[in-house]
Amino acid sequence: MNRIARWLGGAAAIVLAMGMAPANAQTPVKFTLDWVFQGPTSPFLVALDKGYYKAEGLDVTMDPGQGSAGAVQRVATGAYQIGFADVNSTIEYNAKNAGKEVLCVFMAYDYAPFGVYALKKSGIKGPKDLEGKKLGAPVFDASFRLFPAFAKINGISKWEHVNLTPQLREQSLVQGSVDFISGHYFSSMLDLKARGVKFDDIVAMRYVDFGLDLYANGIVVSPEMAKNEKAVKGFIAATIKGWRDVIADNKLGIAAAKKKDPLIDEALELERLQISLQTNVLTPFVKANGMGDVDPARFAKAVKTVSEAFGLPEAPAPDKVFTNKYLPPKADRMVAK
Repeated sequence: MNRIARWLGGAAAIVLAMGMAPANAQTPVKFTLDWVFQGPTSPFLVALDKGYYKAEGLDVTMDPGQGSAGAVQRVATGAYQIGFADVNSTIEYNAKNAGKEVLCVFMAYDYAPFGVYALKKSGIKGPKDLEGKKLGAPVFDASFRLFPAFAKINGISKWEHVNLTPQLREQSLVQGSVDFISGHYFSSMLDLKARGVKFDDIVAMRYVDFGLDLYANGIVVSPEMAKNEKAVKGFIAATIKGWRDVIADNKLGIAAAKKKDPLIDEALELERLQISLQTNVLTPFVKANGMGDVDPARFAKAVKTVSEAFGLPEAPAPDKVFTNKYLPPKADRMVAK
């Protein structure tokens, strides 16, 4: 027995010397969000808190972001292996970096939250009334960058852009220095509400309701991470469990977000989460097909539309932007009854 024990001990030493990890070792993964810790991104935090990533063999660290374009850059450089980012930023990056593509492997926002917003007292009722009006928006805002596509579809030929910081956007609309603003539906609507504007007094024009049918945020992976099929599949499987938990109990997500940022407004973030689930996540397509995948024809059209709106020299091939090869079976992606 002593000889066997010595042999086993020697074998273990050889394994360690060769740098082989024990069977239960966790693969380190750096994950970046697109923005701060909020209701809509709380499913990732729930998956982290509940140990779903660890159960898949992943040691995940999760950081807030400063916008989707920045999240894509973080992943593209390898500073982070995985990110949560707007697929339209991914389209732009991939068009300019052929051979170094960041890949979207899971679509979370089946309907994009992009839109423009005006106050009813301005007399604006629909897209046609935006002709010649002042649009207040940060230059990097996704809804602003895609406004030309919305304008083209809806016959708007002229508008004036007033460059605003995100902090001044909604306030400028309330004060009347601009006629309408652009932004994410679940952000601009709530920011206006926080400034005393009732939902009924807001004219909200979501792009998806006026002919501009785009996708938005999803999970993106670096070129190097894309080679680790087991890790990517595990990250997606764990994340789906987080989404399923939060959809079943919205307050679970807010509790997880508050652990990360004790200063968040719980009631506000609960409402933001609920709006995002209702308007971006739990669409008819997702209810029928589960989370994560796209409709190929719809996605190809969206890639072309976004490429034209961003003035890209050529639209990237859809399969250079999104793949469903890491997704679990449909039955495992069903998140709502």
